Amino acid sequence: MIKTVLTVGALAVAGFGAWMILAPGSKSPDQVSTDKGAPLAVVTVPDRLSPEATMGKKAFETVCVDCHGDNGSGRNGMGPPLVHKIYEPSHHGDESFQRAVALGVRAHHWRFGDMAPVDGFTRADVKTIITYLRELQRANGIH
Repeated sequence: MIKTVLTVGALAVAGFGAWMILAPGSKSPDQVSTDKGAPLAVVTVPDRLSPEATMGKKAFETVCVDCHGDNGSGRNGMGPPLVHKIYEPSHHGDESFQRAVALGVRAHHWRFGDMAPVDGFTRADVKTIITYLRELQRANGIH
């Protein structure tokens, strides 16, 4: 009985690890660069962004890109990809992004360290960034 439970547990952990690596917006293990700052996800950018998402892209590129990479692709050793299943709306709602910017956030899904609060953004600014990220997520099969 204990052996069965351990086997099932090991399979569950392995399955979760594979899901994390191969989830939409992620690179396969043979595509991930070990270079610091390298992108962690391949992100498909939609042909058009809404006007609000276009403003959000510009705001994202002022600060967020430094850690979260171009188009939210993440940066190895620096910050997680935001175009990733972990950040889908049903798991990380819009308010979680608002709170992360305003208050910072403790590392809990990734090993990049804590995120400090980000100065200079209003809630309206962050809303445009969220719109941008959600449009990228949808373009990458993350709903």
